[in-house]
Amino acid sequence: MAQTLPNYKNAIFTLFIFLHLLDVQSHQFSRKLSLEPLDFKNQKLTHLHFYFHDIVTGDHPTAFPVARASITNTSSTFFGLVVVIDDPLTVGPELTSKIVGRAQGMYAFADLNDIGLLMNLNYVFVEGEYNGSTLSILGSNHVFSKVREFPIVGGSGAFRFARGYALANTYSFNTTSGDAVVEYNVYVQHY
Repeated sequence: MAQTLPNYKNAIFTLFIFLHLLDVQSHQFSRKLSLEPLDFKNQKLTHLHFYFHDIVTGDHPTAFPVARASITNTSSTFFGLVVVIDDPLTVGPELTSKIVGRAQGMYAFADLNDIGLLMNLNYVFVEGEYNGSTLSILGSNHVFSKVREFPIVGGSGAFRFARGYALANTYSFNTTSGDAVVEYNVYVQHY
């Protein structure tokens, strides 16, 4: 009996090492996946057109300042001001036109020499075949340039694995209130 006990301990030790190696292998950081199930060959290119309403004044504003830098009040470019938004996206330039989504996120005045914003937004769609889908935008917005271009860095729902760009053109800007309407043409590749 004394001779079989060491073999029993060796078997348990070997089993323990084997199970530990299996456990280590199941917690990998990365692995290669096949693109075949994702059907990347059948990607679509979609053009979206809508109007973005940034309302900073009135009874129902959609943009709210949440932070200021120590120099914001003396800066000619509002440097350091951070604004959180939940802006309506509409089919036409009138606020009363059909809402197709909302721009949710924030922009920060991030240029010491020009009025330039860092845009970090999700376009959350609430209408049609894109209802519940989102596009994520991250980029620089020099608001007085005629046309600004932002990269699409991702999306969800119908826009999962999205990439593309958005072109923004100021439709109207009220210099007294700061309210703005911006026309967007968005070109997005997705599957």
